[in-house]
Amino acid sequence: MRRTARRIVLKSRPRGLPTPDNFEIQTVEVPAIGEGEILVRNEYLGLAPSSRIRMSEIGSETSYDQPTPIGGVIHGQSLGRVVQSRHPGYREGEQVVLNAGGWQEMSVSDGALAVHVDDTKAKATLWLGALGVSGLTAYAGLFGVGDLRPDDTVAVSAASGAVGAMAGQIAKVKGCRVIGIAGGADKCRYIGQELGFDAAVDYRAPDYEAALRTACSGGVDLFFDNVGGKIRADMLGYMNNFGRIVVCGMIAEYNSLASSTGPSWLPILTRRLTVRGFLMRDHMHLHEAFVSDVSRWIGEGRITPREDIVEGFENTPAAFIRMLSGGNFGKTIVRL
Repeated sequence: MRRTARRIVLKSRPRGLPTPDNFEIQTVEVPAIGEGEILVRNEYLGLAPSSRIRMSEIGSETSYDQPTPIGGVIHGQSLGRVVQSRHPGYREGEQVVLNAGGWQEMSVSDGALAVHVDDTKAKATLWLGALGVSGLTAYAGLFGVGDLRPDDTVAVSAASGAVGAMAGQIAKVKGCRVIGIAGGADKCRYIGQELGFDAAVDYRAPDYEAALRTACSGGVDLFFDNVGGKIRADMLGYMNNFGRIVVCGMIAEYNSLASSTGPSWLPILTRRLTVRGFLMRDHMHLHEAFVSDVSRWIGEGRITPREDIVEGFENTPAAFIRMLSGGNFGKTIVRL
């Protein structure tokens, strides 16, 4: 077993969109594990916008968790094999996903945030995305928070991303009309033609406002928002009375250097809307049902996950920056 391994730490706090200078690759000694712990050699890293939130200043209101300290390993998921175990629930050689494995080649875990990979249900990397945090976030947002109903019209922002694509596909499985909002013609073709969404709106197109108005002409019952900013403000005007807005993410605002006054809340009052933010970790009771449902839908071909795989541990920061800039399709994964 190797005695040293690489890790990526936060060198400085980003101002706006992160740059490569905000990160540092270090080579460190592999730590010894204690009783009740496992040592995992990571094979893949799963990237997510939530890591950007943790790069904020200590005490910042933009972070919903303890921010990553300077010199700390960047938070994130990893998929790998147990190479040493002193935990009764994990054996050496099995694959696991660590929801807090971090951007590193070797991770130590007490098993509390580890998930056994069952490759009889789906290939291993899908446990980082469609059957992992991204998929569970979509599932929890729709069922645990959004009260999804079969006759709903559902709009999803960042609809070609890891969470948005899953949210839209799950809503389609449940019989809903789905409107996807994404940036660029290629992404709109993907969600419209490959994923089968009923409407695809390109927020970068010159006719965006007219296209959104046409797509939402019958109103929207449930808005699954991954973006915030202008798109959220625009969508308020298309919500049906008693509609629900699920606030999953605000990627348009994560890199903002200036605070925003935000949209008028008057439509929330006049249309009696329910607006609720959520964190996936508050809905872990749905995990068993989620894995059962989504693995079956994948097997039946009703959900088609897409992965954006980048080669090389050293390319993790660049892949992360590209994802935050909207350059990814589906779940961004780094193969180490």
